[in-house]
Amino acid sequence: MGTGSALTARQLLGLLVDPGTFRSWDEPLGPQPSDPGYRAALTRARERSGVDEAVITGVGLIAGRETALVASEFGFLGGSIGVATAERITRAVERATAGRLPLVALPVSGGTRMQEGSAAFLCMLRITAAVQAHRAAGLPYLTYLRNPTMGGVFASWGTLGQLVFAEPRARLGFLGPRVYEELRGVELPADVQLAETLAERGLVDAVVAPEGLREVLRRSLAVLAPAGPPTTPAAASGPGTPAGVVAGTGPEPAPTPAERPDAWDSVRRTRRPDRPGTRELLRRTAEELVLLDAPGGRDGALVRALAVLRGQPALVVGQQRQGRGHERPFTAADLRAVRRSARLAEQLGLPLVTVVDTAGAELSAAAELDGVAVEIAHCLTTLLALRTPMLAVLLGQGSGGGALALLPADRVLAAGHAWLAPLPPEGASAIVHRDGTHAAELARSQGIGAEDLRAVGLVDAVVPELPDAADEPAAFCDRLGRAIGAALGTLAAVPEAERLTARARRHRRLGDALAGPGGG
Repeated sequence: MGTGSALTARQLLGLLVDPGTFRSWDEPLGPQPSDPGYRAALTRARERSGVDEAVITGVGLIAGRETALVASEFGFLGGSIGVATAERITRAVERATAGRLPLVALPVSGGTRMQEGSAAFLCMLRITAAVQAHRAAGLPYLTYLRNPTMGGVFASWGTLGQLVFAEPRARLGFLGPRVYEELRGVELPADVQLAETLAERGLVDAVVAPEGLREVLRRSLAVLAPAGPPTTPAAASGPGTPAGVVAGTGPEPAPTPAERPDAWDSVRRTRRPDRPGTRELLRRTAEELVLLDAPGGRDGALVRALAVLRGQPALVVGQQRQGRGHERPFTAADLRAVRRSARLAEQLGLPLVTVVDTAGAELSAAAELDGVAVEIAHCLTTLLALRTPMLAVLLGQGSGGGALALLPADRVLAAGHAWLAPLPPEGASAIVHRDGTHAAELARSQGIGAEDLRAVGLVDAVVPELPDAADEPAAFCDRLGRAIGAALGTLAAVPEAERLTARARRHRRLGDALAGPGGG
C-alpha cells in the first residue's frame, strides 16, 4: 500500500480544478510552538513539502462549478493534524457554509499530531462541528480518502462525507498496523483496512483513481448542487409519452380482462435473463450517473446511484435480480444500505427512487442470524417516515419481504409484466397444494399482476411492454424513464405537508378496493 499517496496536495488539486481558477484561503499561521525540537521539525517539514502546514484550503472551479476544497499534504509530518491545521480546516468549512458552496475534502493523514497531544486530538470536535453545520445547511460535503487516512481524521471529518470516495488500495482505518501490533501483540491482516474491502462492506461509496476523480465529482455535484432549476413535469414527459404514464394526469382506463397480461406468463417473462434490470435502466435513461458501491460490490443484489433522470436529480436504490446466470438474494446488509441511502437522500433534499426486481430476500441460516426479517421491518419504517419525495418502480419480479421493503412511496410505477406476491407462485403452491404444480393457477388467482396491483391502490400507473421489455429494451427503458422523470417532477411540486398527508392516507387505504363496503 506504500507510505503515502503518490500525489501531493497541489498535484491532486491540479487534477480536479479548472486551470487557473484555484484561490487560496490560507492565512499566515499563529505563534510557533515553544518546544525547540518540535519547532525544528516544523521548519524541516515546510522546507521539504513546500507548504506551510499539513493542509491547503481554498476555492476553485470544477467543470465550471465553484467548489471549496480542503486538501491534506502527507509530505508535511505525514499529514498529521495539529491545532493550527484544525483551525485552518475549520475556517475553510465555515467559509464554504457561509458562501453556500459545496465542499470537497481530500484527507491523507496518519491522524492527529502526537507532539500536540490531547489539544490536537480534541480539535477533531471543532472540525466535526463545522462539518455538521455545513451538512445541516443542506450543502454537499464530499470526501476522498487517500493513502493513508487513519486515526482521528478517519474517525471524524474524513468519513463524514455524504459521499465517501477512496483512492485505490488506500489504507483506511482507526489504528495503524504498527500501533495495532504493539497494543494487541498480533499483526492486523493486510486487507482489513483496504479501501476495496471497506467498499464491499458499504463503508466507502466508491473506489476512484485520482485521474477519474474530477469526472466523478462533476457528476456528483450535477446531482447534489444543480446549476439551474429542474426540468418542469411537462418538459420531463416529452412527446410520445404513453397515456396515463405521466404522473398527475390520472391513470389510463384499466384494460379489459381480455387485454390484461396473463399473470403466469408475466412471471415467466420477468425471469428472462435478457430482461433489462436496474443497471441497464439507469444506463439508458440517466443524463448524469454516479454508480456507488454497495454490499457485495458489482456482483451484489443492490444498486446505489446518484442520477439525473429526465432532468430530475435523485438518489436511486434498486435491486439487481440476476447476474452471471443466477438470482441474487437480497441480504440484510443490502437492506441496511437501503436505509442509509434513504437517510442520505433526506439529508441532501433529494427524492428517493427505489427499483424493485427481486426473487426474494436471502433464505439461509446466516440470513436469519443476520436479522434479515428485522432489517425488512426497519427498512419499511425508515421509508415510511422519510420526508423527502419517494417514487417506487416495480420493474419485474416482486417476491416476498425483500420486495415489500422498497415499496413504501408517494407514487408507484409498474412495468406491464411486473408482479408482487408474498412468495413466488411455486412457493404458494407448495403451501396450498403441498406441491409446486399449481403455480400457474395461483399466479392467476392471487391478483399479483401490475393491473391487479393498480386495482388495490398500490400501483398508480402501468408502463406497457410491447410485448416484452426484453424484446424492446431501448424503447421500454425510454418509456419508463419518461414516466420516472414526470412523476418526480410532479412530486417535487407538491408541498411537503400535503405530500406526507397524502402518503399516510395512501398506505392506510391499500387493499380497500378488494375489501368491499366498509373495508379499511
